[in-house]
Formats: sequence, structure tokens, C-alpha cells
Amino acid sequence: MKLAAKMLILFVFISIASASDFAHATETGGSIYPNGNENFMSGAMPPPGVYSLLYAEYFSADILRDKDGNKVPVDFNLKVHALSPRFVWVTDHTLFGGQLALHTIIPLLDIDVQVGAGRDTETGLGDIVIGPALGYHVSDKLHYVLAIDINMPTGSYDKTAMANTSRNYWNIEPVVAITYVQLKGVNADLKVMYDFNFENDDTDYTSGQELHADYALGWGFGNGWVAGIGGYVYQQITDDTQNGNDVADNKGRAMAMGPSVKYDNGKGFFITLKWQEEAGVLNRAEGHSLKLKMTLPI
Repeated sequence: MKLAAKMLILFVFISIASASDFAHATETGGSIYPNGNENFMSGAMPPPGVYSLLYAEYFSADILRDKDGNKVPVDFNLKVHALSPRFVWVTDHTLFGGQLALHTIIPLLDIDVQVGAGRDTETGLGDIVIGPALGYHVSDKLHYVLAIDINMPTGSYDKTAMANTSRNYWNIEPVVAITYVQLKGVNADLKVMYDFNFENDDTDYTSGQELHADYALGWGFGNGWVAGIGGYVYQQITDDTQNGNDVADNKGRAMAMGPSVKYDNGKGFFITLKWQEEAGVLNRAEGHSLKLKMTLPI
């Protein structure tokens, strides 16, 4: 969930809005949430205080998959660079037995899209995220967070453009994240999200509801280092609609896996780095990404 981590985590919003008119899972084949964005410590809320984090991501895709998973015969290339500061306030207050926290994410994006002979680029502010969360500590090793993220259409959008920094619709995303952490031994994380997408008023298009989860599994070596694997699974649950009518055969599916590493100096700073390759893709672009997350102690 966009809100949790031993020193929390940040979200890099990657708007592949308009990546292509050929991949139809959700509008233009993109999503509000950058799948696989979370890593180790996604469900462990830190002690009360103010935290700053930074996410950086490079995403590249040059394949479009249709509803049967076949490659669409079109010259396609997408590159996204994202740099997103995140600010988290973990309060002294409790609600329903959990620590109350608030956060915001301010994504900055550089997008380059090429489809056939056409090409478009866009750089600027993406869609800002805000939301509350509740953190629970079952033991010194087991933690979980419940949250609701609200994605606001604050970026730039032109329905005739291929590259946009905004999805141009509101989104509400309930989140559950669970972390099992220890200095030496198994470390495991699971962050499950469900997206309720609202209508894009410029296109009268409503993307379907989406279920997706980020995961990480690794081994702690007792010296601040954890190494393992991470990735995501994604499934679109309901059809898109346009002008009140269902869009047939457009549900998206994808998964990804790759190596992941984390370093925690035990003094308020940690950094994670992950490479992930996508597979099993339907109705979406298929690619790979490099994701970095770090805390920036205040």
C-alpha cells in the first residue's frame, strides 16, 4: 500500500496513459498504480514522526499483447522515467487499535511513447496521491497496515496525445500490506490492492476494477542486507465501459518477477533495488523495470 515501510515507502506513479490504442485492458492499457512498486517492509509502519522517502523507476516496454497473449504486430516503444518524493506523517494517535498515519506522493514523470510512425513525449507532474493508513504490530517480526489511497488527476492530459502524465480520472484504492521481518532469516512481504476507477470525463470511458498484489521474499543475513526475489501479480476484474456500454474482451492480466536486494543501516536509512521482468501478459504492454526506493532521514 502506498503507505507503509519500516521507514515507509513511496510510490512512483507511472502513467502509461495513452501508451497505445492497440492494448485495451483499462483505458489505453495503463493503470493508476505502478505494479511491483513495493518491496521489502511494505507493511511495517515506523514509530511516530515525519518521514521523507524517494522512489525512482525506469520502465521500458516494446511489446503489446492482445486478449490471447499474442504479440500485436505494431512497432511500439515506451520508456518512462519517474522520480517521486513521498512524505509520511505517523501520528501519536490510534484509531481502531492502529497507529494513524497520513501521506502524500508527488510523482514527476518523463514519458516517451512511439507507436508506428507516431511519437510523443511529455514531462511534468503526475497524479498526486493522498491517503490515511493504520499500522498494527502483532509482534517484533509481524506487522500489517490497512490504508486507503486516493489518486487525484493533477497531471497534464490531452485525449489526442499518446503521452500524458495523468490518467485524468479519480481512483480509490483500498490496501492491505503484511510484513514479516527479521535481521537473520526469512523476510516476506505482501501488499494487496483493489482499484475503483472513476470516469474519464474527456472520453466518457471508465476503466474496470483491478486486483493486484506486490510481493517480496528474501533472506536476511544479519548485517543489514536482505536478498531475494520480488514482483507482482495483476488481474482486471470487471470490464471497461464507454458511454455506458461494456467494452468486450479487454480485461488485462500480467505478472512479474526479478531479483531484489535491501540494505538497512539500522539508523533510519534503508534502500531497496529491484529488477523485474513481466510475463503472462494479456491486453497490455509487456516490458521490464528497475525500481529503487529509499528513506531520506529528516
